[in-house]
Amino acid sequence: MTTACPLAVTMGEPAGVGGEITLKIWAERRATGAPPFFVLDDPRRLADLARRVGLDVPVRAIATPGEAVAAFDAALPVLPVALAAPVTPGSPDPANGVAVVASIDRAVDLVRAGQAAAVVTNPIQKSALYAAGFRHPGHTEYLAHLAGLSEEPVMMLATAELRVVPVTIHVSVRDAVEQLTTDGIVHCGRVTAAALMRDFGIASPRLAVSALNPHAGEGGAMGCEEIDVIEPAIARLRAEGIDAFGPRPADTLFHARARAGFDAALCMYHDQALIPLKTIDFDRGVNVTLGLPFIRTSPDHGTALDLAGTGKANPESLLAALRMAAEMAEKRRRNPANS
Repeated sequence: MTTACPLAVTMGEPAGVGGEITLKIWAERRATGAPPFFVLDDPRRLADLARRVGLDVPVRAIATPGEAVAAFDAALPVLPVALAAPVTPGSPDPANGVAVVASIDRAVDLVRAGQAAAVVTNPIQKSALYAAGFRHPGHTEYLAHLAGLSEEPVMMLATAELRVVPVTIHVSVRDAVEQLTTDGIVHCGRVTAAALMRDFGIASPRLAVSALNPHAGEGGAMGCEEIDVIEPAIARLRAEGIDAFGPRPADTLFHARARAGFDAALCMYHDQALIPLKTIDFDRGVNVTLGLPFIRTSPDHGTALDLAGTGKANPESLLAALRMAAEMAEKRRRNPANS
């Protein structure tokens, strides 16, 4: 598997573990077969961090993404983004928020210009960005803003064994029930099916749709959301030619035999999706944003401020995000008509 262009990796929160896991992936690139990438970051920060955590990683500043592939074997290619303040691992400084956002902006611009294959984002510290004046709820919403989308993108979490899409995301369980709509489920189903065909090479995606209530509501005895909200959504998806089925009780949807029967599961709330995924493969989950005009993946974890600068951060999720982004980019490269 190859990509025509390198992947663009963003800085993320400079006081978090993003820099460390990026350095580790480059240091282990030959053993893991990591695809070529460059980082939009401060070269001096990364060089200092490498020394701090005991990694032998030469850092090379590049002027354009085109230099990254040639440089990648000998040094970590870094497209410079200047920080406003010194970085103390574990202590985010809002003064560096401008650089964090600039790293994202530049990565998106380069991918949209065809100079990079995909955006792979390191985790951000939203509280630090909010203190710096950032007005978007998070990465996904900001990327949708940059893309000028009229419809919301869809968050998919993926491992080698399971793909899940939470229909409602970062809200309380009470609010999730209130916010669950037929239109919302249909939107997630449409976007997911299209992405599975375009970016994952699945010709006829099968979507399992989870129930909300125990035992799928027991015909209304344990709740009517299945009858009133979820079943109409499945009927609409099927009428559009999408192979969706359910609602299936969540407690029997994620064991190995059940997983063999679908390509992705639409889940009704955050933990219904994330608990099985993280149980199956905690270290290698990938966050994929579906519905954008460019590819974006991210490790499925946060900034881990308590681990920053210790040398103990696990790079497996970022490595999985890089591999998935490269595979998706290759499918789009080979089939540009579907992009």
